Formats: sequence, structure tokens, C-alpha cells
Amino acid sequence: MMGSGKSTVGKILAEVLGYSFFDSDKLVEQAVGMPSVAQIFKVHSEAFFRDNESSVLRDLSSMRRLVVATGGGAVIRPVNWKNMKKGLSVWLDVPLEALARRIAKVGTASRPLLDQPSGDPYTMAFSKLSTLAEQRGDAYANADVRVSLEEIASKLGHDDVSKLTPIDIALEVLRNETLSIAI
Repeated sequence: MMGSGKSTVGKILAEVLGYSFFDSDKLVEQAVGMPSVAQIFKVHSEAFFRDNESSVLRDLSSMRRLVVATGGGAVIRPVNWKNMKKGLSVWLDVPLEALARRIAKVGTASRPLLDQPSGDPYTMAFSKLSTLAEQRGDAYANADVRVSLEEIASKLGHDDVSKLTPIDIALEVLRNETLSIAI
């Protein structure tokens, strides 16, 4: 889901593993020659973005030794899962309240599916994230590994996932990834 920390955690994982890191949103922006996903949605459409995202993921799927942070909506297209399953897929499961707080704090301008002209940013973000989670929940569950930030926080004695660092999360991904490979 958007705001879950995919890019931040992905960069850490790539560094630890000695892999290359790619952010599929950035690659789509480069491919279409536009500065942001929000701009692509505005000028073209979400469908145009998703078509280019699928193309980027197809190209990346032929590569090895890389970590890819996908856009949160990449999961809605089965063709993307076909490409993502060529590696190990990880779902960073973050409580919606925490996502809404993160996004409201930095603003929604860069998040075209959340950008609202008026209203309380937290309330608006939480409402839209809830809808997206309902629509995408089954798709996220296709991931090979689910990393629950609530479970990590509990294990580390935190009462709030916002106290977790990206390194805490990356370490849990690595623990889960190792278990998945061993199975």
C-alpha cells in the first residue's frame, strides 16, 4: 500500500543483500518523461500509468539480484503478479491508521489516488485507504511473505508501529525471506 515504506525498506534490503534497487514508479516516470506519478495520472490517466507500470515490471522480471519497490496498485493486475512471482514478493502490512497519519503528515499532492481538494487530510486519507485496502486486500494476500508491522512492534515492545525504524522492518523481511527460502 502507498506510504508503507516500500522504497525505504527496499533500499536497505538491496544494500544488505548486495542487490540493485529499483522503484517501479520512478522507472515509469522516466519511461514516459514526466516528473511524477501524480502528473501522469493528471495528464494521461490511471490506466495509462498502470499499462506502463506493467511494462516496467515485465522488463524487471527478466533481471536477477534486485529489489523492486512497486507502486501500491501494482497488485491489482494479474499480469503483474505473474512477473512479481519470478522472485519473492513481500507485503509490508501496515495498519491503515498509521498509513493515514504518515500520508497526512507529508501531504497528499504526490498521491493521486488520495489527493483531495478539501477536508481533514487524515480523515480523507484514512477513508480512501480503507476503500483501497478493501479492494486490494485479496491481491496483497498473494504475496509470498506478509510482514505485519503490528507484529514487529509487539515483538519489540512498542505500542505503536510508528516507533519502528526502517531497519527494524528490513530485518523482519530478511528473517521471513530466509524462512521462506528454507521451506
